Amino acid sequence: MPLHLEEDPDEPDEPDQPAPGDGATAPGSHIPSVGMPNREWEYATHVLTLAQVVDGASLVKILKDAGADGWDLAEVVDGGEKRVLLMRRPKRSSQEARRVGFAPPARN
Repeated sequence: MPLHLEEDPDEPDEPDQPAPGDGATAPGSHIPSVGMPNREWEYATHVLTLAQVVDGASLVKILKDAGADGWDLAEVVDGGEKRVLLMRRPKRSSQEARRVGFAPPARN
């Protein structure tokens, strides 16, 4: 039997539950989850010197080449005299890599 002290508030006889007619949903109804989509990422890094970051060509070339392969810039990490570009892209499933079908006809 639990110990009750005089300072503990009395429990109400009936719990506070809204009546079904006042806009409340019926118990047992399904509520969808609204979380972040489950996505796995693969990561890559590129190390650049400060001179390469500010020269106006090296950084642009790396980002352009990586973007063509589906990589996005996730973060730039300060490494003192160097900067590390953290790139990410969605992990590709093994089924996506093995597409089955017919090749387009070759033109003669």
